[in-house]
Amino acid sequence: MAEIDELKNFICRKFSENVGLEPEELFGRDLSLAEVITRSERLKNSVDLMEVFAKCSNTLRKQYGIRVRLPALSLDTPISRVVELFVQECQHGRAA
Repeated sequence: MAEIDELKNFICRKFSENVGLEPEELFGRDLSLAEVITRSERLKNSVDLMEVFAKCSNTLRKQYGIRVRLPALSLDTPISRVVELFVQECQHGRAA
């Protein structure tokens, strides 16, 4: 299994790419999910955000063979908590 820091960096990079925001804006300010939707020109609503989570999960499966499933999250959840949940799921090592 990949190192935790490598996974965290991969998740952050893929999430930034998919929402179209710079990592510094997303993670430096620790935006809430509602703020991510508001600031991203690619996202219109929470369904779009869920699609971004699915894309990130799919890339983790393809790149590392890890299957990730996130719990339901409220829109006031900070992005750092989302990344933390992704990493926790990766640590469970749910191989595809």
